[in-house]
Amino acid sequence: MSLFGQATATTVSSATGDLKSDVEVPQPPEDSISDLAFSPQADYLAASSWDNKVRIYEVQSTGQSVGKALYDHQGPVLSVHWSRDGTKLASGSTDKSAKVFDIQTGQHQQVAAHDDAIRCVRFVESVGSPPILATGSWDKTLKYWDLRQPAPIATVSLPERVYTMDSVHPLLVIGTAERNVCVVNLSEPTKIFKVAMSPLKFQTRSIACFAKGDGYAIGSVEGRCAIQNLDEKFQKDNFSFRCHRTQGTGTSDVYSVNSIAFHPQYGTFSTAGSDGTFSYWDKDSHQRLKSYPNVGGPIACTTFNRTGDIFAYAVSYDWSKGHSFNTPQHPNKIMLHPVPPEEMKPRPKRR
Repeated sequence: MSLFGQATATTVSSATGDLKSDVEVPQPPEDSISDLAFSPQADYLAASSWDNKVRIYEVQSTGQSVGKALYDHQGPVLSVHWSRDGTKLASGSTDKSAKVFDIQTGQHQQVAAHDDAIRCVRFVESVGSPPILATGSWDKTLKYWDLRQPAPIATVSLPERVYTMDSVHPLLVIGTAERNVCVVNLSEPTKIFKVAMSPLKFQTRSIACFAKGDGYAIGSVEGRCAIQNLDEKFQKDNFSFRCHRTQGTGTSDVYSVNSIAFHPQYGTFSTAGSDGTFSYWDKDSHQRLKSYPNVGGPIACTTFNRTGDIFAYAVSYDWSKGHSFNTPQHPNKIMLHPVPPEEMKPRPKRR
């Protein structure tokens, strides 16, 4: 049984929020939105898309957004991530390359290459170190790149194609095909510390590291999420729960958990799915903090800004039903949702 689902219907109903204050970002991508990332230093929001482009928006104090920059790849862009100092944005594409955009100069250049599509990019440097970019690919490798060098500084073989990846120093977690989960301690970046099977029964869709880097949450196509602590003394607290599902009479509709994002201040987290809804959760007290109604289409990706008071989500086709369902009538937009502190603060554990 879902641990979060133990709340009564009255409790969950009273915790349902509204979307009336959400603000739409102007000039969205022209095709499905694959990833969103806020800068850790400013309210710059990056969006990657299947239209081969990366866009950067500046979110102003009014909540309105303006275009800041745009650059291209030769194929759909699947992932974006900012450097720790906020000066550089990395992007990975099906054109088998990763590029880095310099926010100060407005220039971009290719910095990485694989033998197949680059599914995920993450800056993994420690504080005060030169930028190091990790790229995960469908060619079943993880590569590390020093942006000052043209060749990778290390290559790590993986058991399968990379589907999702996240990092909070010193933790790097990679979800691959066939439900493999590879855990890397970045103090030894070329060694896979642990390879485990996902605790969920079906294909991995999303992974996000805890805010303190001591564990991760993993979501799958079956509408379930699992909480995984790395410290052995806390692994008894590992659990999974149902989230993006709707219960009918004798049936249950199951939706993919497309995105998981941890709040930078409170360590609580969001899930969003192909059912077009998102919810906030507290893993430590096993409670759902807030749920939101359907936004009119699948939510493909999400992110919190650096202070945690803005939650960005993309209403976009998530390719779960193949290319034939990606019609021009499908919604494709980026929304900014204000996050009052009381919505994300942890709750006392139930007795």
